[in-house]
Amino acid sequence: MLVNLRDICAVAEQNNIAVASFNTPSFEAVRAAVEAAEETGFPVILSHAQGHEEIAPLEWIGPMMIEAAERSSALVCVHLDHCEDLSYMRKALELGFSGAMYDGSFLPYEINVSNSRRAARMVANYDCGLECELGSMGTRENGAGHENDHVGQATYTDPDQAAEFITSTGLDILACSFGTVHGIYKGEPHLNYDVLREIRSRVDVPLVMHGGSGVSDDDYQKCVEAGIRKVNYFTYGAKFAGEAVRKLIKTYEAKDPSSIVYWQDMTTVAHETLFENFKHVITVLSNGQNPIA
Repeated sequence: MLVNLRDICAVAEQNNIAVASFNTPSFEAVRAAVEAAEETGFPVILSHAQGHEEIAPLEWIGPMMIEAAERSSALVCVHLDHCEDLSYMRKALELGFSGAMYDGSFLPYEINVSNSRRAARMVANYDCGLECELGSMGTRENGAGHENDHVGQATYTDPDQAAEFITSTGLDILACSFGTVHGIYKGEPHLNYDVLREIRSRVDVPLVMHGGSGVSDDDYQKCVEAGIRKVNYFTYGAKFAGEAVRKLIKTYEAKDPSSIVYWQDMTTVAHETLFENFKHVITVLSNGQNPIA
């Protein structure tokens, strides 16, 4: 069932869980995410990042995501992630996306507010919720190979400014910075739960954690208890699927160096890996709650 971003996050708030938001730039990822949601009984968000346009064009992947959501027995939001151009957001809205994120976190505060307000007016004409970001993770989500492109110093979200930002923009959910990063972590993540709790105490909208695929299960649960209601997940799932494909090829070659590895062999093992990984993430973020009908 296709639902909008506001509604799926409201379900998360009521049940004290976080919804996994999986970037799905392939058929295998879309299928794995929907099947994982259906098997676990929890909502899920299928996300397409503007930075993935080169590997999964919106005009091709978007309709697939929407069709999968509409046919699913689970609650599924189809979400545009890290959109920097409102013209691109318009295309997603016309396709039927039910969630959209405008990311102006790398811009001066006043410009971020102004553009986020424009995004809010744009989505108001559609059955679509709006996510915006305040604070900087220091890196941007810009597609495979660009996860560590720097846009400046990582800056925690200011709890006092967060309330002002929400009122000024009209957003529905807020992505905040409190220690996570995009891409592969170079060491152990150090999350500042005090900042997160301060933000939560000052605002009345669901909070989002980006860079969520490299943190521990324990950190996930602490984030949910501190008020996170949406967790973005991509890099490590893609990494695990890639490792599974590499292992498959090595296994074939060990048996016979002249073995043929067919494309469908690789996509099958990638799907299976993503499915198991996504199920685990959804289960951890469910925070011990019973499945949601």
